[in-house]
Amino acid sequence: MELSLAGKRAVVCGSTQGIGKASAIELAALGASITLVSRDKVKLKETLKELPVTKGQAHDTLVADFNYPERLQSAMEKFTSTHPAHILVNNTGGPPAGPAFSASLDEFTKAFANHLLCNQVLVQALVPGMKKEKYGRIINIISTSVKIPIRGLGVSNTIRGAVANWSKTLATELGAFGITVNNVLPGASMTGRLEAIIRDRATKQKKTLDQVREEMVSEIPAGRISSPAEVAAAVAFLASPAASYINGINLPVDGGRTGCL
Repeated sequence: MELSLAGKRAVVCGSTQGIGKASAIELAALGASITLVSRDKVKLKETLKELPVTKGQAHDTLVADFNYPERLQSAMEKFTSTHPAHILVNNTGGPPAGPAFSASLDEFTKAFANHLLCNQVLVQALVPGMKKEKYGRIINIISTSVKIPIRGLGVSNTIRGAVANWSKTLATELGAFGITVNNVLPGASMTGRLEAIIRDRATKQKKTLDQVREEMVSEIPAGRISSPAEVAAAVAFLASPAASYINGINLPVDGGRTGCL
């Protein structure tokens, strides 16, 4: 099975923490050169030092704020003039928790821009290079809410569903060029995002943090919350040559929690 990514470049978004950072490290370990993308210049430099480096690899960073799609588009135009990329990992922090009914229009608009519009900007910038290289992997980190909406995450459920359908559409459009488009759906993974959700639930339900965690774990057949590295392993496989015939799927990495096929 061919897993080596030597000679490939991966653009990894939201890569200074959580699943994004773990994915960058895993892809680098397989031999890819990594472009870390985040709005925090200091954290980017710190994360850059943590990436494994072997002969032929050249890691770098790109400062970009997904609250401003037009600025991202400008930054990507400059980037692609000198950096052909083979792998794109779309990963952005989720919208704040809360019911869909009471969410403001601004909350939906901001989430749509952060996720779908910025994903579109990145794809449009990188796909021409993927076509020339005859190798492309677009991997979107979404959520199991694509299959079953999660209570209390109204805006997130809505936007994640839009991204999943956008992704499936791209998979049919780009497959003939050797470019695959897949979604990884993390379940409960111990990231800053999950910690914030646990705190929010504990406050609203007047429970301790441990009680909320135990309730989450009780719904997971694997009996535990995953580490970001376990999700990153799925990302790395989908990015590899071995996954060349896997296209247009939603892959839950959730310990068996999602109650559907």
